[in-house]
Amino acid sequence: MMKRLLITGAAGALGGECRRRCGHLAEIIRVSDIADLGPAGPNEEVVQCDLSDAAAMMELTKGCDGILHFGGKAYEGTWDVVRTSNIEGMYNLYEAARQNGIKRIFFASSIHAVGYSPVTGPVDSQMEICPDSLYGVSKAFGEALARMYYHKFGIESVCVRIASALPQPMNHRNLATWFSYDDLVSLVERVFTVPVLGCPIMYGVSGNDRKWADNSDVDFLGWKPKDNAEEHRSRIADLEDMPPSDSPDFHYIGGPFVTFGIMKDDGSQS
Repeated sequence: MMKRLLITGAAGALGGECRRRCGHLAEIIRVSDIADLGPAGPNEEVVQCDLSDAAAMMELTKGCDGILHFGGKAYEGTWDVVRTSNIEGMYNLYEAARQNGIKRIFFASSIHAVGYSPVTGPVDSQMEICPDSLYGVSKAFGEALARMYYHKFGIESVCVRIASALPQPMNHRNLATWFSYDDLVSLVERVFTVPVLGCPIMYGVSGNDRKWADNSDVDFLGWKPKDNAEEHRSRIADLEDMPPSDSPDFHYIGGPFVTFGIMKDDGSQS
């Protein structure tokens, strides 16, 4: 058991789920977000922090043994927002981890780092970086940064290209991309308990019949997803019609993100 595990982005959906369910991994869970986190629970420390504040990040990471990093912009945004939270914030996190001697990080990357890649067969960790958005670019940067800090300073990280992390699949695309909360939590448990991690890239996807992700490179983790979106197929058929065959949903890993323009401050795209 770790002495202290830091969860960034703990006010968000995935960070919040891990806050509720990963308390057994460390004696103390330090939760952080720029948003309000409410009162501290049992064995918790609550620290409000902005990832872009390097000095605050240095303090936030002191005394931690591992980091579960969900913080930052979780969707497409303007360049200023994405750069500040996902690029500058990522650097601040890893540099603080280096200076404070933290040796293991779970980095919530995204399939949008390779979003323009076609879905023509199994997708594995060797796929060429091909982002579909500024958000995807920021996740590709994060993966590169994690690799550099591993080779140069020995900080082990797993870069998990999360697909559709949801309580349950909600559309036809999710039949391939769903990542259940139970499978997410079990993956976090494995990442922080295996004796040697390295710096692998993998896909955050459940054991769906229709999944295109190939995680054989990380078999050493001993992680076996248990949920399958196919069990929800009939419910999804009642929720929505099948998208047309030429829809980006079925041609690109990033799905609709490939149709996005560059977002402006007023919410428009160009």
